[in-house]
Amino acid sequence: MRDDRATRRRHRDAVAGLRGGGREEPLIAAPRRAAVRPPRFFTVHLGFAATDATVARELAVSYAEALGLLRPELALGAAALSPADAWHRAERLFCGAAGPDGERCADVADHPGFHHAPGPGGLGWGDGD
Repeated sequence: MRDDRATRRRHRDAVAGLRGGGREEPLIAAPRRAAVRPPRFFTVHLGFAATDATVARELAVSYAEALGLLRPELALGAAALSPADAWHRAERLFCGAAGPDGERCADVADHPGFHHAPGPGGLGWGDGD
């Protein structure tokens, strides 16, 4: 029978070298960027049952407004509704029109009334004349 202890020792030494050779520091270096990153927006998809699209829209607006009361950091202007099997058909729930001072309209999408301001094409707030 052949003595392969030398081969085994070389293999063990090579594996130990890959593992850091007994060193305590990790093999993966720390990230070069600063650890603090700016916040990003994420989306949560909540499913619920409704008899038709109109009822689903009303329920979705109610859920979004209720969550907005509980968690003020939520971006309600980005809330959307879609069929469960067709996320690509998402429709906005809130108007979101930009106002004269940079604020956004928080009313439901396609709400009655309009946005107006002096001058042609102006944007403002109100229920009309």
